[in-house]
Amino acid sequence: MIGNTVTLVGNTTDAPSIRFLDNGSSVSNFVLAVTERVFDKSSNEWKDGESAFVRCTVWKSAGAENVAESLSKGSRVIVTGKLRQHNYTTDNGENRSVLNLEVEEIGTSLRFAVAKPVKASRAAQTAAPSPDPWSMPAPATAGAERPF
Repeated sequence: MIGNTVTLVGNTTDAPSIRFLDNGSSVSNFVLAVTERVFDKSSNEWKDGESAFVRCTVWKSAGAENVAESLSKGSRVIVTGKLRQHNYTTDNGENRSVLNLEVEEIGTSLRFAVAKPVKASRAAQTAAPSPDPWSMPAPATAGAERPF
C-alpha cells in the first residue's frame, strides 16, 4: 500500500460511472489521462509528452454522486488522494498489479474553463427542523400597529 497523498491534473477519458452498493453507499469510477507537457527546443514550442492513465475511485463521502453528475468525457480536473496498489491473478494464472487513486478531493480545473459552483443539497438540509418542545415563543412587540 502506498500511503502518500498525490495530486494529479488531467482529463477524464470517459464520463464517470456510478454504482450503488447493497449498504446504500455510492462509488464513482473514472480514468484520468495525465499528459506531461514538454518543451521541444528544436521547434521552440510546447508539445504533449507521454500520457499516464490512472484509475480513480470516488466514494460517497468524497462526493461520488456529485462527480457522476458534474463530470463528462474530457473534463479537466484536479484530484487529490492516495495511491493504492491492487494485486490480482488473471484467469490464465498471470499475476497482475494495478494502481488506483482513491480520491479524497476533486475539482474542476479553471485553466481552460469557467465554472459556477452550485452547492449540492443534502437530505439533512432539506428536511424541516423538528419543533423544539422547550423553545420559548417569540415575544410580542408592544404597540404593534397595523401598517395600513
